Amino acid sequence: MSPISPDIALRDYRMPVYQVPDTVIEVLPIAQRQALKARLRTLLNQKNAVLVAHYYTDGDLQLLADETGGCVSDSLEMARFGTRIDAQTLLVCGVRFMGETAKILNPEKSILMPTLEAECSLDIGCPIDAFSAFCDQHPHHQVVVYANTSAAVKARADWMVTSGSAVDVVTMLKQQGRRIIWAPDKYLGQYVQQQTGADMILWQGACVVHEEFKGTELELLRHQYPQAKVLVHPESPASVIQQADVVGSTTGIIKAAMELDAEQFIVATDKGIFHKLRELAPGKTFIEAPTAGRSATCKSCAHCPWMAMNTLGKAIHALETGANEILVDPAIIERARKPITRLLEFTRDQKRLAGDA
Repeated sequence: MSPISPDIALRDYRMPVYQVPDTVIEVLPIAQRQALKARLRTLLNQKNAVLVAHYYTDGDLQLLADETGGCVSDSLEMARFGTRIDAQTLLVCGVRFMGETAKILNPEKSILMPTLEAECSLDIGCPIDAFSAFCDQHPHHQVVVYANTSAAVKARADWMVTSGSAVDVVTMLKQQGRRIIWAPDKYLGQYVQQQTGADMILWQGACVVHEEFKGTELELLRHQYPQAKVLVHPESPASVIQQADVVGSTTGIIKAAMELDAEQFIVATDKGIFHKLRELAPGKTFIEAPTAGRSATCKSCAHCPWMAMNTLGKAIHALETGANEILVDPAIIERARKPITRLLEFTRDQKRLAGDA
């Protein structure tokens, strides 16, 4: 077998636009949606199941999760939530890597998803064979992967990080004199590298939603709303991040919207978050940051096409039939849990030190 080129991580692992599915939003009459919610509520009770939903999913799924004792959060907290409840089944409304992460932290529970077709461009853009081969060529680097990766990629890593913890973890590794392989999002990697000055090799992946935010168009929009604060997810291009008042994870963006003394916000992340923003910051105005897809063709229009695949009907089908169960090889689970646990312990220690300060 011929050796893999040492520049493998420098290849463009972004999804070609023609491979990105169209974003299809399910539109149903109110009465039908209410009936579906009632049915799903009944099934959750009958099946000893709990609903965990990401901020980017359908608003009714988020409402139902909150109303039934479930969880609406970012991907890591969705998985951690399962460790704190007695329910035997987790219905994970999000994308596949979120279901896998939930399984890694809850191997004894059944993890169901509305559909297994809900992928993530960052996950798809970091294939385990190519990534593992590259890591093998740089054995002295610490391997740091973003949460938006498969269980197999996590199993190959030394650390898993979230967008909210990445800067702190990489800062610590830099202080230890470590060199770093970062995957898969190049924009988040560039942001972390700029913030920390760490020696990092960046995998060339990108989120199909956040990559579409455009700096020039954002600048024009800011002139229309000069009083608005700009909230940006760090998976966005540098030209967008540079204009931000706050750069943060989904949780960080919501926190900023609640706490900042402003009435208007321009938000550069998946617009599914607007449901929770409006719920937790009522009376404030949220404006979508402008997007334009490659060749000026908008594919996602600031909403993940795979997140949109999570529907009430599909969630009901999963609970009724046990379909779309997430299964992960136990050997992979054992290895993948280590970088996640390392992050959780690091975060816990950071909070403890901050409390002692």
